[in-house]
Amino acid sequence: MSSSKLAVTELDSDSKKKFSLIRVVIYAFLVLISVTYIAPLLWLFNVSFKTKRELMTSPFALPEHISFDNFAFAWKAGRLGTATLNSFIVCAVALVLSMIIGSMAAFGIVRMRWKGAKLAMTYFLTGMMIPVHCVLIPLFTRFAHLHLSDTLTGLIIPYLTFSLPITIFIMTGFFKSIPNELIECACIEGANIFQIFYRICLPLGKTGLCVTGLMTFIGNWNELLVAMVFISDEAKKTLPVALSKFVGPHGTNYPQMFAAIIIALLPTIIVYCAFSNQIVDGLTAGAVKG
Repeated sequence: MSSSKLAVTELDSDSKKKFSLIRVVIYAFLVLISVTYIAPLLWLFNVSFKTKRELMTSPFALPEHISFDNFAFAWKAGRLGTATLNSFIVCAVALVLSMIIGSMAAFGIVRMRWKGAKLAMTYFLTGMMIPVHCVLIPLFTRFAHLHLSDTLTGLIIPYLTFSLPITIFIMTGFFKSIPNELIECACIEGANIFQIFYRICLPLGKTGLCVTGLMTFIGNWNELLVAMVFISDEAKKTLPVALSKFVGPHGTNYPQMFAAIIIALLPTIIVYCAFSNQIVDGLTAGAVKG
């Protein structure tokens, strides 16, 4: 008996050692990935306080003195205040419309019985496979005839269009996971289809709204190609287009450009940190279908 107990104890100790070794390897890998992603941001933040001479002579050293001259120059010369306001208007309107239209479309596809539901879902998901580069020329010519080029409305429409497929795709997963008993009880109590959507399904799917809203906001905030093609007026340019002005044909002041990039990154970093828990919970809940 004692020998068998000793053997079991040795097996337990060996399994614990293997488990601890696996945990060490996993944590070491995660630390390596974290450093890989965070190190460039820290270096970017460090360089934004340097002068051009300091960057060329000691690119990885700390700045000799802390100065916000690069940030002040970037804010004034790049007109980042106006560009930030334009980006916020475009992203906010596209975000609100995509969440409203996308959630209603997802609810109609998943919870309403009609023959064209699967066809509609396929139609919307097809939009995820179409890159924006394929539709730039048709959109530009069409918007020129409709006098929508060089306007913020001309940016909101394509941003909304390309945000809807992913919004509908994620929200369908959340609406499918809602128990049918809740819908049946609401119907027995006399609730109509709009009350079921706004009072039951939408509150239960608020995590999905956070996920899709954050993805839509970050994607539209960082979008450059459509904004650069459709907008030529300096007063209507968005933040990514304003950042492109810091790259000159004969030379670039990298500390000033990096300071402008830091200003552009701050809103997305703040929003992501504020809703990071909702992203993890939302993607996990949306992946499970009851």
